[in-house]
Amino acid sequence: MITNINDLDLEKTYSYADYLTWKFQERLELIRGKIFKMSPAPSTFHQKIASNLHGLLWYEYKNHSCKLFSAPFDVRLVDKKKSTADKEVFTVVQPDLCVFCDEDKLDERGAIGAPDLVIEILSPGNSSKEMKYKYDLYQEAGVLEYWIVNPADKTLFIYALENGIFIGKHPLIEEDTIQSPLFPQLDFVLEEIFK
Repeated sequence: MITNINDLDLEKTYSYADYLTWKFQERLELIRGKIFKMSPAPSTFHQKIASNLHGLLWYEYKNHSCKLFSAPFDVRLVDKKKSTADKEVFTVVQPDLCVFCDEDKLDERGAIGAPDLVIEILSPGNSSKEMKYKYDLYQEAGVLEYWIVNPADKTLFIYALENGIFIGKHPLIEEDTIQSPLFPQLDFVLEEIFK
């Protein structure tokens, strides 16, 4: 069992079976078989945003068939580009927040398959991962709605999956009202998440 991430070759491609054997202090994600270290502990502002969003969403989903989860929570996505008929290759991500409406995707290790909604909050050092790699992964996996929260600018970008392609909605600023294309009951002013 490897207990120090520095003992791994970060250029190597790893499997989900490898991921399950690791016992690191650091959090990481496995994207297309490559290790991505997660940012150090999120800032206080990042955590406030995550808490505010969780509170707003929890209220909406507490009596709903869809389930809300927050990081750390492993979401395993089948990597369609690397999988073959003989072998499925998984990407393992830990979105800040995610919603699953299909309980069959949930298991004791987290979830397998695309969430219906994913929310990622940008942090210094992870912006390119969220904006490029995860955007492509979530689109390919079939995530129905992807929110990217930018704490620095107090903005929100919502992408809705239409015919397999993410379509960006109008960027939102603090005084705008969030209206989820997928979940119309999510209807609140963006400023509420930055308080």
